[in-house]
Amino acid sequence: MKNETPNSSSIITWFYYRNLGKAATFYEKILGFTPVQDQGWAKIYRVKDGAFVGIVDEQKGFCHAQDESAVLLTLVVQDVNEWYQYLKDQGVNMLTQVEEKKDIQVRCFFLQDPGGYALEIQQFLDPGTALVFKTE
Repeated sequence: MKNETPNSSSIITWFYYRNLGKAATFYEKILGFTPVQDQGWAKIYRVKDGAFVGIVDEQKGFCHAQDESAVLLTLVVQDVNEWYQYLKDQGVNMLTQVEEKKDIQVRCFFLQDPGGYALEIQQFLDPGTALVFKTE
């Protein structure tokens, strides 16, 4: 008998915060993610189709906020420069400027959210790869 992996319908990446309000403002107002569920101490935002980000008050969640995170959330976009200027204008803590990484054919930059998590805004330069990630 063959064992097959069961299907999944979507993905939620969870981040834990000491200040849930600041994180909510960042994801809703600055990144423009659509809130889909508010559980009070946990909130879920739609990024696109089946991709979601959840934010949690560390006092009630399964995990706790860390002083230094090893998690990186990457948003794939069509125009890295537009995002860079927009986020800089919003006063977001920018960690790098826009860089082109020729060896992997991407343009990207890094920023930090209110809880200290790093985010990457990335544009695939190879048209075939960009199609895989639907950066229309």
